[in-house]
Amino acid sequence: MKVIAFYLPQYHEIKENNEWWGKGFTEWTNVRNSKPYFKGHNMPRRPLNDNYYDLTDVKTLLWQKDLAKKYGIYGFAYYHYWFEGEMLLEKPAEIMLQHPEVDMPFCFSWANHTWSRVWADKTNNILKLQKYGDEKDWKRHFDYLLPFFKDKRYIKENGRPVMIIYNPLGVKEFPEMMRKWQQWAKDAGLPGIFFLHQQNEYDHHKEPGGDLFEGGIEFQPNRAVVEYIRKSLTFKLEALGSRIADKIPVLVCKHTMKHYGYDDIWKIILKQQPKGNDWYPGAFADWDNTPRRKNKGVFCDGTSPEKFEYYLTQQIKRARDIYYKDYLFMFAWNEWGESGYLEPDTKNGYKMLEAMRKALIANDEFPDFNK
Repeated sequence: MKVIAFYLPQYHEIKENNEWWGKGFTEWTNVRNSKPYFKGHNMPRRPLNDNYYDLTDVKTLLWQKDLAKKYGIYGFAYYHYWFEGEMLLEKPAEIMLQHPEVDMPFCFSWANHTWSRVWADKTNNILKLQKYGDEKDWKRHFDYLLPFFKDKRYIKENGRPVMIIYNPLGVKEFPEMMRKWQQWAKDAGLPGIFFLHQQNEYDHHKEPGGDLFEGGIEFQPNRAVVEYIRKSLTFKLEALGSRIADKIPVLVCKHTMKHYGYDDIWKIILKQQPKGNDWYPGAFADWDNTPRRKNKGVFCDGTSPEKFEYYLTQQIKRARDIYYKDYLFMFAWNEWGESGYLEPDTKNGYKMLEAMRKALIANDEFPDFNK
């Protein structure tokens, strides 16, 4: 079983973030500034030994690689940001490429969304508009990615590099761009590209150009939360006389924090069936985005390493026996601003990572990195 953990590269300074949010801003800024909003709220989260690392330091990349492999993470899916020739947060992946000793399998997920202030204050203030350009820009983008695709560490399916597109919904340029990338990959000596997406609402069997995808990734906990909300709406008559925040999360006012039970969300995940034989299962460690969204945030309560191990053990088995897949996509390696991380913290130490290892061993699926 190849557990691929999504990887956020926003742990180093860039001039754009300094201009938008203040000098020295990184994801650690949100984490450090977080606070508890109720008794027992696990905030602020702190990395073990105050390891507020900088991803431009190759020593950090080596530490992450060693830690991930020790506990059974097969690879990282780096979030990649490209805006018609302009990039953000590209340095960690570029440093990794230059250092073969960071011998960790990896792939890219193009996080193709516009950057705005919505996560901080829900305004429509656009920071970086996502545009898709023309064939000239597609070629420039492909040429940038090609050295990564050819790297021996890049995750491939039958020789084809795995390229995830975060959200293809409504992007009219993608079908033609993907066809061009396939041709350019073959011209460069590759057998093609293995395209996946991670948008639960995108039906690649029905959308124009959807046949260019090899499949979709069930991005969790998002898919389960959507189902939870839809089911909750059936309780609206009973809920009107009680706490709406508990019963109908989608109807609460914007200043009310919404929460979901960790057990409830995982139970939904474990009952969900694949939408087709070309969908890849997902899993999640934790969720609490109040470091980013403050009192407008959403969180899971009842999280623990023991529960994570219990549920993940079952999901790994389902990935193998129901989905018939050897990839499981994990939210996340280091999404500290949304509390989706496996890296050690002051509360649990290495217990979330230990839970990962135990779940893999229980299914006889711990990876052999020597193969």
